[in-house]
Amino acid sequence: MQKQANKKILAGVTDLFFTVKISDAAKRAGMQVEFVKSDQELLEKAHSKPAVIILDLNLESVHPLKTISKLKSDPELKKISVIGFISHLQAELKQKAQESGCDMVLARSAFSQNLPQILKRHSGTL
Repeated sequence: MQKQANKKILAGVTDLFFTVKISDAAKRAGMQVEFVKSDQELLEKAHSKPAVIILDLNLESVHPLKTISKLKSDPELKKISVIGFISHLQAELKQKAQESGCDMVLARSAFSQNLPQILKRHSGTL
């Protein structure tokens, strides 16, 4: 985990349930969240060095596996933590995301349940 000068979250998420959940948890952790809609936008904004990047691994517009690979192959961006979430039935996608460099892959339910603790850890308040 990188030193926390930046308390920003970058999120490639469009599902309303998760955008609300992430926004609420970020506010409680004293963090700001910015939602992106494309892989290009995510990669550009990653240069602001967010504390963590959250990806819905089923969001096709951000091409999650390719985007994770690009983040982790860039020396300037590779230390940014990337957390992905998926349906618990997608074991193959989980493995591919981990192989691409995703630091943590969680089932949607586990992500939702553990989000406050995850963000506290990345905000430097734990």
